[in-house]
Amino acid sequence: MEKWITRGVAAICATGSTALFWTFGVFLAVPWRENRMLSLNSVEWQVLGIPLVVGLAVTWGALHILAIADRTSSPRLYLALGVALAIVSLLAVFGGMAWTGERIALPAP
Repeated sequence: MEKWITRGVAAICATGSTALFWTFGVFLAVPWRENRMLSLNSVEWQVLGIPLVVGLAVTWGALHILAIADRTSSPRLYLALGVALAIVSLLAVFGGMAWTGERIALPAP
């Protein structure tokens, strides 16, 4: 029972980190489409950096909470859930970029 409670808390943290990565993707879409990733201003760096850094921290926390429940007793499950969280995080970034891409018009060349 305690393992399931710990896994539930880790799942809540993982959900939050996924939302932060989706937010990162939402704000990443415009400079990415305009090919100006190397010329961002300070506000854009902050808008991109905060969800990325906080998302990484929350993901790290979720993995540590999950490690409390499964790292020693079920190492394969822990590895599988960690890989799944990484894949879902990447998909969330792409999903946020796609969401923004559907809502903005491409600039005229």
